[in-house]
Amino acid sequence: MEWRLKNISEEDKKLQEQLKKDLNVSDTLARLLVLRNIRTFEEAKKFFRPSWQDLHSPFLMHQMDKAVSRLHQAIQNKEKILIYGDYDVDGTTAVSSMYLFLAQLTKKECLDYYIPDRFSEGYGVSYQGIEFAKDNGFTLMIILDCGIKDGEKIHHAQMLGIDCIICDHHMPPHQIPMAYAVLNPKKPDCSYPYKELTGCGIGFKLMQGYCMQYNLHEQYYTHVLDLVATSIAADIVPINDENRVLVYYGLKKINTQPLIGLKKLIDVAYTKRTRDIKVSDLVFILAPRINAAGRLKHGSKAVELLISGTDEEAEKWAKELHEINTERQETDQQTLQEALQIIEKDREFHQKHTTIVFKETWHKGVVGIVAAKLVEKFYRPTIVLTEYNGYITGSARSVDGFDLYAALCECREYLYQFGGHRHAAGLSIEKHQLEKFIYHFDK
Repeated sequence: MEWRLKNISEEDKKLQEQLKKDLNVSDTLARLLVLRNIRTFEEAKKFFRPSWQDLHSPFLMHQMDKAVSRLHQAIQNKEKILIYGDYDVDGTTAVSSMYLFLAQLTKKECLDYYIPDRFSEGYGVSYQGIEFAKDNGFTLMIILDCGIKDGEKIHHAQMLGIDCIICDHHMPPHQIPMAYAVLNPKKPDCSYPYKELTGCGIGFKLMQGYCMQYNLHEQYYTHVLDLVATSIAADIVPINDENRVLVYYGLKKINTQPLIGLKKLIDVAYTKRTRDIKVSDLVFILAPRINAAGRLKHGSKAVELLISGTDEEAEKWAKELHEINTERQETDQQTLQEALQIIEKDREFHQKHTTIVFKETWHKGVVGIVAAKLVEKFYRPTIVLTEYNGYITGSARSVDGFDLYAALCECREYLYQFGGHRHAAGLSIEKHQLEKFIYHFDK
């Protein structure tokens, strides 16, 4: 990939010179800071030296006090709590971290988790998951990395006497679900100063808020920082502001005292490791192995690894995820080659602004990975589609400066359903709408 520095305005050139002088750095580094919207010495200091004190109060998030209070009520009354989350890295790390946190505060028989099946239930809150909660006597669901677009299902759960706390970072619809509490910095009525937390990150803020409210030591929740850092690296969110602090301390923990499951996964992935784990390792080595479970098998395998309590248990799950990932690599490599062949045959490809490829037989679990690889190669907003259960379904990935979610909103009349954020999204299309969607999305 070829890297080029963007041109900057005359005003920004003055800022560049000032930063160069104040920080005693090169022209290139000063320009990179300006391009990252770092414009003062204090902002640069926060960027280079992340501090725990730079984290925002969780109670700045709308309905945090309500969520904390309801969680405390459930713990005090020994209610059964179900932790529900998506099957990707953000979802499984969110579920695992919340499970490990609550396992310190309530009895094992009062706690369980639920990951929906990618293929039979699909993304988001499912009716099967709600029925599982009802049949097993759960009265509180903590929903992580999904739920913000599941208004009808949330209403159904609430009508069954199951209170729902949603911790989701995806763009909310106009009608916010009528859950007991909805934690999402992107809600119009939420003044939380940082909007780019992951689902796992929002769950972390709930843990932090709980400990602050009830005077519990921060070690109750900081022991899952390695999972929070993994979610940030994997979920294509900016590593600035609060995310930068969480990644900084998360990497420290991974390299000194990682959770047993992550340690065993590192051991399996690196036969000879001679340096500390970096963000690139989280993105390209650990996250794909965690993600492989939900892509090809079931996301619960990843959670079982991450909440493992013994070396033997963790090693078993780590080896299984490593093997699933090997299978996944073979599948997505074949899919990538087929996608490139489709592109090569498209005579109009170079006149288009986006990349959209479709084949009925591609595995639903790898289209997101292939989309990301096509973005690397062509640097365009990219959608990779396959057919599943009678619908055209797939994943989209974006490039810097292109709001993917906003673009999909512009094409909503041609979509059956969609969800995501500015960097990544999932979508389903009725077959007869495919050509219209491709045309209008590229425009």
